[in-house]
Amino acid sequence: MQEGEQENAKISGWALLAMALSVLIIAIDFTAFSVALPTIGEEFQAGINKTQWIINGYSLMFGVLIVTGGRLADRIGRRKTLIIGISIFTAFSVFASLTSSIVGLIVCRILMGVGGALMWPSILGIVFSIIPAHRAGLAGALVIGTAGFGNAMGPMFGGVLTDLLSWRWIFLINVPIAMIVFLFVYKVIENDKPIDKNEPIDYVGVLTLSIALMALLLALDFGIGLGWTDPFILSLFVIFFIAICAFFYIEYKVGQSALIPTDMVHNYPFMAAGVATLMMSAIFFAVLVYLPLFFSETMQYSAMRSGVGLLPVMLTFAVASFFAGALYEKLGAKLILSVGSTCLALGMFLLSSLTMHSSYASMLLGMFILGTGVGLFYATITTASLTSVPEHRASLAGGIIFMFQIAGGSIGLGFNTAIVTHFQQLSEGINMAFRLNGVLSILGLIICLFWIGGKKRLEKCQSKIN
Repeated sequence: MQEGEQENAKISGWALLAMALSVLIIAIDFTAFSVALPTIGEEFQAGINKTQWIINGYSLMFGVLIVTGGRLADRIGRRKTLIIGISIFTAFSVFASLTSSIVGLIVCRILMGVGGALMWPSILGIVFSIIPAHRAGLAGALVIGTAGFGNAMGPMFGGVLTDLLSWRWIFLINVPIAMIVFLFVYKVIENDKPIDKNEPIDYVGVLTLSIALMALLLALDFGIGLGWTDPFILSLFVIFFIAICAFFYIEYKVGQSALIPTDMVHNYPFMAAGVATLMMSAIFFAVLVYLPLFFSETMQYSAMRSGVGLLPVMLTFAVASFFAGALYEKLGAKLILSVGSTCLALGMFLLSSLTMHSSYASMLLGMFILGTGVGLFYATITTASLTSVPEHRASLAGGIIFMFQIAGGSIGLGFNTAIVTHFQQLSEGINMAFRLNGVLSILGLIICLFWIGGKKRLEKCQSKIN
């Protein structure tokens, strides 16, 4: 290897490390609060329908703005967008740690979602530009595998901090990590040139979609207490219907400037990947919230023990994510996605028979199978979607897929909460919600079987669009 090539490889290695740290800070923060919700609820005297917004508010803003983040990355450069995102994420982490009300905490989490939405598509675009195209499976596994590891560590990390210090330290610990990431990005990542400085951003589409999803989630939240026929709840559903119709109309009119541009709408392998992701996403969100809640309220686990209790799901998720990259290179997308979808459905159904007297050992098989499904599915669907579009669309494609994932997860969590709180016993509510999640995963499996091709078909699609 020539001296110049060695230097380039060294720089690429440091750049990938910077991206891995960026993924970790998002992934850990995403799951760390799942075990802290009961403690936060006690401190602020708020029920699960309110504390879920600590996860859902962050996720919703992340999901709605992530495509705009992809557009911004194309317009001003991925490195610059990533630096802006890190700065916003860190600033509101500090504010969140100082808040004295549940409303203030939720607002800070929503604004942290803005930072995350700017970071994620830039990270994906940078990683897929560093790693050669023929190793796309490795790139997808690196990002999702690292995210899986961070997600796995998050609950245990959050539980330890909540029990030994305070849940506020989950926010404060972001600061030194973010500073390290910022330094790496500033020093190692080259200042890339914008792909198109005149790339339009669909602000009206973002606004209408945000209004629609927020109205729907608020209706699901307040409908639990007010009743589904209350005029206020019915008004929220009407607002959702009007806003979502306006969103689709606006998207049709703006064409290539839409959140999902026309060329990507007509890319059927990509859209099939998006819809499959939408079907599956309620599962992971529901598991993050309701398994720790079951551990703490029914099994009387501490926050730290609840975090450890999630490890069978989270560690198998991380391990399966890394292996999915190598499997993709050999087997292609269809088979891996089908196996992953089947594991998701089976895991949900196995965990939908909880009772007040269920033992932790009786849940292990379901959690292992579920974690395997999450890892195989998300790593592969990300790679399949990004390799079905041209390289210059990688950031945008990553943003769109994540928008499907977060939107589906946020709405799914809202419906899960409405179902769970309808039952007197927590276990009964979880069982019903998990069964419905299992049905959704079967729908996702059908999409994978019929509309997402194997490796050869994706390579053919890639050659056509390039």
